[in-house]
Amino acid sequence: MKILDRYILTTYLSRLASVFLILMLIFVIQTFWLFIDEFAGKGIDAEIILKFLLYYTPKLYPLVMPLSVLLASIMTYGDFAENYEFAAMKSTGISLQRALLGLIVFHFFLGIGSFYFSNHVIPYGEFKYFNLRRNMAKLKPALAITEGIFNDLGAMNIKVERKYGEDNRFLENIIIHEITPDNKNRIVIKAAHGELKSAKIGQQLQLVLFDGNRYEEVLSKNRIEQRKVPHAKVSFKEYVMNIDLSQFNNVDLGEEKYTSTYRMQQVTELVESIDSLELQFKEQREIYASNFMKSGSYNSIKNLNTPLTIPADSIVPDSIFALYSNPIKFIGSELSDKHLSVLQTAQTGLVGVIRNLDTKKRLFFIDQKRINLHKNTYHEKFTLGFSVFFLFLIGASIGAIIRKGGLGLPMVLAILIFLTYHYIGLFGKNAAEDNSLTPFMGSWLSLLIIAPLAIYFTKRASTDKGLVNYDFFVVSIQSFVSSIKNTTFALRDKLWKKIN
Repeated sequence: MKILDRYILTTYLSRLASVFLILMLIFVIQTFWLFIDEFAGKGIDAEIILKFLLYYTPKLYPLVMPLSVLLASIMTYGDFAENYEFAAMKSTGISLQRALLGLIVFHFFLGIGSFYFSNHVIPYGEFKYFNLRRNMAKLKPALAITEGIFNDLGAMNIKVERKYGEDNRFLENIIIHEITPDNKNRIVIKAAHGELKSAKIGQQLQLVLFDGNRYEEVLSKNRIEQRKVPHAKVSFKEYVMNIDLSQFNNVDLGEEKYTSTYRMQQVTELVESIDSLELQFKEQREIYASNFMKSGSYNSIKNLNTPLTIPADSIVPDSIFALYSNPIKFIGSELSDKHLSVLQTAQTGLVGVIRNLDTKKRLFFIDQKRINLHKNTYHEKFTLGFSVFFLFLIGASIGAIIRKGGLGLPMVLAILIFLTYHYIGLFGKNAAEDNSLTPFMGSWLSLLIIAPLAIYFTKRASTDKGLVNYDFFVVSIQSFVSSIKNTTFALRDKLWKKIN
């Protein structure tokens, strides 16, 4: 490797590594705050939280790596141009393409590595993250009592109107429904005030209630006695409840029984899943179409060409719905009830058929969306490597054009370009999910837009031109204005000659 290539590569890699780590740290912290509600109040230790974030981190790679490449390339080549290092290179006959050659080779292998990462590491991280999150969802909070709604605490549901005081341990207007061993709700407790005297006592949560009543439904085999004494009521000034928490968090967080989501699959597995889902979807549609054709409502129409016989004294209405407003006027009293009965039967059958079609349409839409999600995931594994390569070309070209390094203007341009690329990709994927676009087009749409831009900016940077050819617009506008002037003067001269 030549000294120049080594210098450019080491400068770029040091900047890429620092930008990647900073952005990854920012997104990991954002992820922690995103899932903070799932961690709070469940007694989850720091080790489990770190494992959760570690398993979630590979999902951030498709977002962080392209942005890091774009920002690092703009900063690196912007510094080279700002410090006149490109001018020194060009004075020795080294063009921009030659200065890009080493990093182009590097990003070619980085794209291959991104595909491997997307095909192996991300599915494994998704597998570990998905199972850990499902297991964490089974953990029930010890003190997470939300105001205004019923909160499930094992064998009881508790609702409080307000929490206040230190650590929100004082409760107001409490309603508790206890579940008896036969899984029936026969006990209701109401209290004006309550207090969580201590957060935990061993494996128990102590709740003290003040000024309330306890209602319990009385069971009796004799129905007459049951009606006489439907329930028992006990008033209290203070009532202590010890809630057993030993079974709340008895969950194996290492259990891994979810293995079949599309994000956990590699390319070969996705191909097999897509083939099987499409075959199953096709068979379901054919079976439904066959059953619909064989339905009684369809077979009852024997011959549509049979002439309709109408009595001579009847009036044919303009609309069949007019029969409902005044059937006697059109058909006659002795035939009106029969015709109305037929129309009502037809209307009921038609409503049923339409409802059945709408239901099946929604089910088919869900099946098609599942297939499209598999296809989107399949294409995403290939688009990641190409996006890294083309975003590098865009970043290096723009950095050489603007001749600015650091974190000022390069950061702004990188964020604007990446957000444009990212949201175009999101639009394409969302459109592909509901079948507005094909999954191939939806996944590759952003690349089909940035690839020509990468070539365009590279050419302009190689010829020392700006981002946009302003002369083209200025000359076009000037020529348009001059043509209008010439046309106006010509018309004026013709009119003047006719007048004279």
